[in-house]
Amino acid sequence: MSTKQLQKPLFDFSSIQLILPGFILCCVIAAAASFVSNQYGGPKFLYALLIGISFHFLVDNPKCVKGIELCAKKLVRVGVALLGVRIAISDISDLGLLGVVALAGGVVLTISFSMLLSRILKLPYMLGLLAGGATGICGISAAMAVSSTLPQNEDNEKYTLLTAIGVAAFSTAAMVLYPLIVGSFDLSVSEAGLFLGGSIHDVAQVVGAGYIISPEVGDAATLAKMFRVAMLMPVIMFLVVALRSEREKFDGKEGKRQPLIPFFLVMFAVFIIINQFGFIPEAAVTQISQLSSWCLVISIAALGVKTSFEKLIGLGWKPIALLFSNTIFIALYMLTMVYLSRVING
Repeated sequence: MSTKQLQKPLFDFSSIQLILPGFILCCVIAAAASFVSNQYGGPKFLYALLIGISFHFLVDNPKCVKGIELCAKKLVRVGVALLGVRIAISDISDLGLLGVVALAGGVVLTISFSMLLSRILKLPYMLGLLAGGATGICGISAAMAVSSTLPQNEDNEKYTLLTAIGVAAFSTAAMVLYPLIVGSFDLSVSEAGLFLGGSIHDVAQVVGAGYIISPEVGDAATLAKMFRVAMLMPVIMFLVVALRSEREKFDGKEGKRQPLIPFFLVMFAVFIIINQFGFIPEAAVTQISQLSSWCLVISIAALGVKTSFEKLIGLGWKPIALLFSNTIFIALYMLTMVYLSRVING
C-alpha cells in the first residue's frame, strides 16, 4: 500500500461542505414558512416560495449553489416517493363507480384542456403540462412531480415556480369560496365531498374547505382528494415514457440514457402496496407523510431561491389566465358530475 493511500482520509467531507450551506439555507426557509403557516394560517408552500425568492441574491454564491441545486432537483423526488404512504387502494371502493370515473375523468380532461389552452395562448407545452397536472391532481406536489419528468433546464424551473405560486393562490381562494357554493346548491354530504375533493388543488385546502362545513364533508372530501393523489402514479409514468427522448437530448449531445421507470416512482408504488396491506403502522404513516411534506417544502424553497420576480413578471398575463381557466374548468366539470350523479341516483 502506498503512502498516499495510507494518508487518504476514511471519509471525504469536502462534498458535504459544498452541499451543507445551501441545504441549511433551504431548510431554514422551509422552517420559517411552516412557522408562519402554523401561527397565522395560509399555505406553507406559498410562504416558502415567497421567502425563497427574497433570498435570490444567494443563488450565485459558490458556497450555496450545490446545496440549493440538491434541494431543488433531488429532494423533490424523495418527497414524491413518500407520498405513497398516504394512499390506500381499498379506499377507492368507498367512492363508488361514478365517483371514480368522475375523478379520473377530471384529471385527464383538465390536463388535456390545459394543454389545448396553452397552445391557443401560444405558451410552452411545459407550462401547459405543469398547470394541468397541478390543477387536476394535487396542486404543488403534482407540479413538482411533473417537473421532475421534464428536461431539467431554466425554463422548467421558472414555469414550475409560476405554477406553484398560481396554484397555491387559487387553491386558497377556492378553500374560502367553494363552501359557499356547496351551501348555495344545497349539496349533500357525498356530493359536497366529491365536489370539494375533486376541484380544489392542494390537499390541505381540501381538508380545510371540507371541515369548514362539517366533519362528515371533510372526511368525504379528503377521500375524493386521495384518489386524485393516487392518479399521480399513472400520469407520471405516462410522462416519463412520453418525454424520455426529450430529457435525453437535454442531458448532452449524445444523450444520457434515462431509466424507463425512475427509482422514485418505483418507491411511490412500493409505499402504496405496503400501506395497502397494513404493514406500516398508522403512527409511522403520519411521520412519513410529514417527512414527505418537509421534503417538498424544502424543495419549493430552493426553487424560490433560484428564481427572481423579474423573470416571473416577464412571463406576462397569459400563464395566470391559463391557471385561472383550469381552476374554473375543473370546478364546473365536478359540479356537472355531481348533478349527473343526482340524476342517476334518482
